[in-house]
Amino acid sequence: MDNLTDHLFHPQQVLDFLPENPIKEPFANAWIYMTNNYTKFQIATWGSLIVHELIYFAACMPGIIFQFIPFMRRFKIQANRPETFEGQWKCFKLIMFNHFFIQLPLIAGTYVFTEYFNIPYGWEEMPPWYDLALRVFGCAVIEDTWHYFLHGALHDKRIYKYIHKVHHNFQSPFGMTAEYAHPAETLILGMGFFWGILLLANHMVLLWAWVCVRLFETIDVHSGYDIPYLNPFHLIPFYGGSRFHDFHHFNFTGNYSSTFTWWDKIFGTDRQFKEYYAKQESLKSAQNSNKTQHNSKKTQQNGKKTKSQ
Repeated sequence: MDNLTDHLFHPQQVLDFLPENPIKEPFANAWIYMTNNYTKFQIATWGSLIVHELIYFAACMPGIIFQFIPFMRRFKIQANRPETFEGQWKCFKLIMFNHFFIQLPLIAGTYVFTEYFNIPYGWEEMPPWYDLALRVFGCAVIEDTWHYFLHGALHDKRIYKYIHKVHHNFQSPFGMTAEYAHPAETLILGMGFFWGILLLANHMVLLWAWVCVRLFETIDVHSGYDIPYLNPFHLIPFYGGSRFHDFHHFNFTGNYSSTFTWWDKIFGTDRQFKEYYAKQESLKSAQNSNKTQHNSKKTQQNGKKTKSQ
């Protein structure tokens, strides 16, 4: 499969103006060492599992730490519903079951997939970073589309209580709840992750790059914290973010997309979200107006007292 970007522009003309990538050499050395010392099966199966577990819990760590920092409470979206140890332990146990009894067998199929489609592992065949980034974005668009329609279907009253209700056990989500789900849901919605790989994979590194981006994204939207200006995902057009998905857990309906907002905009399933925040802004404006009027009256009263003296 040719590099997607070669047909769009000549990237070398742009790259000549960029500084040299400082991590390219150590990354190349590590990748070559890995491919020289481990089999494809070991890399595809155990390597993928290690990447998944490390990234998942590393991405969860900021939220775990935030709950013990009073300053961070101002960024908590549902401040009246703090995390509890009981809830986190309950979440952790189901996640471990899903990771090792549902996801690991699926990960084991990675080796079969790469062998069947002749997906390369070597450093020499690795695509340039810009081609990789474009493919990861394509995977995100495909997954988001799958997630929107299948997630909406799981909210059907006839099946909601049997499958998706498990995920909604936490009305105020935290990072670890990203993969807290019924095993059937893990399979159903998890298929969205693999469609992009099936269509766009041209190297083993794409699987790891895509899983890293997807995990950081889904843990971000489930984090329960909205920290402005510090989240690089918000540089992506139409990115939903934590406030968008947190409302889905708070409201139980609407905002069905996983990453972007366009499907909810197209089908109007973000209407309640918009109405809720419009009402919140209206209340905030009214409170600020009342506060200003109160301060103005207080100033006038102080002025009158000064004159009478």
